[in-house]
Amino acid sequence: MIPLQSTGELLFSADVLYLVGGILLLYLGAELLVDSASSLAIGYGIAPATVGVTIVAFSTTAPELFVSLIGGIGISDDIGLGNIIGSNIANIGLVLGASAVVQPLSVDSKLLWRHGPFMLAAAVLLVVLGSDGTLGPVDGGAMLLLLAVFTGYMLYESRSPEDGVVPEELQVEAEDDDITLREIGLLLGAGVCLLGGSIGLVQGGTGLLRSFGFSDLVIGITIIAFGTSLPELATSLIGSIRDEAEFSIGNVIGSNIYNVLAVIGLLALVNPLSVTSSVQTFHFPVMIAFTVCAMALMAYGRHLSRWSGIALIGGYAGFVYVLFP
Repeated sequence: MIPLQSTGELLFSADVLYLVGGILLLYLGAELLVDSASSLAIGYGIAPATVGVTIVAFSTTAPELFVSLIGGIGISDDIGLGNIIGSNIANIGLVLGASAVVQPLSVDSKLLWRHGPFMLAAAVLLVVLGSDGTLGPVDGGAMLLLLAVFTGYMLYESRSPEDGVVPEELQVEAEDDDITLREIGLLLGAGVCLLGGSIGLVQGGTGLLRSFGFSDLVIGITIIAFGTSLPELATSLIGSIRDEAEFSIGNVIGSNIYNVLAVIGLLALVNPLSVTSSVQTFHFPVMIAFTVCAMALMAYGRHLSRWSGIALIGGYAGFVYVLFP
C-alpha cells in the first residue's frame, strides 16, 4: 500500500513520466508503422488478409522487438524473455478477448487452419528449446529458420488466386513518387518514436516496479508487456468495431508468431538468454494454455462470442493477479 503522503511524489516521479512517455511514443510509432507499411503493401497488390497477418502484425510487434532488445541486452535477460511471454498472453487474453467483447468475431477457417498452427508451433518450439535452461545462438537460428519458412509460405499464399485480388478502389499507385516518399518518411518517424518509446518504457517501468521490490521477470511479463501490447490492442479493437474480424484475429495470430520467432530468435542469437525454473514450470505452461484455448475457442463453431471474450479477459486478469501476491 502506497503511503498517502508519497502518492503525489509517485505520480510525478521521473520513472512514471518515463513510463507514460514511453508508452505514448510506442503507440504513436506503431500507428505510423502500421499506416505506412500497410499502404505500401496494398499499393503493391498484397491482399488485405495477408497484410493483416504479416505487415500489420509485424508492425505492431516492433515495440516488443525494440523493448526486448534494449531491455534484454542492456538490463536483464528476464525483461527480454518476460516481455514476449507476457505479450503473447496479453495478446490472447486481453486483445483478442476485448475485441470479441466489443463485437463477436466470425473466424475464417483459412485463417485459423493456415496460420493458427504456426502460432502454436512457435509457442511449443520456444518451450522445447528453453527446456534446458538457456536459449542460445543455435536456438535463435532455429526460430529464425521457422520464421523464414512462415514468411515464404505467406508470400506464396499471397499470390494464390483464391485469396482474391485487392479491389481497385483500395489500391495505391505504388509508382507515385509522392506517396512512396510520404510512406518512407512515416517509416523513419515511426522508427524514431519506437526507439525513444522503448527506452522510456524500459527505464520507467523497471525503475518503478523495482522500487516496490518486484523481480525483472514480473516487470517484463506485466507492465512492459502491457505497454508493448497496446498497438495490438488498438489495432484489433478498430478491426472489431469495423466488423473486420479477419483483421483483428490475424493481427493477434501474426503478432504472437513474430514475437517468438523474430524477437526471441534475434535476441537469443546476439545475447543468449537464461530460462529460469519458474518460467519453465509456470509461465511457459500458461502461455501454451492460452494459445491452445484460443485455438479451441476459434475452432468451436468458427465464432468467438462475447462470453468467450469475457472468459479470455478473466483468464488474463487471474494470471496477472497471481503475479502480484
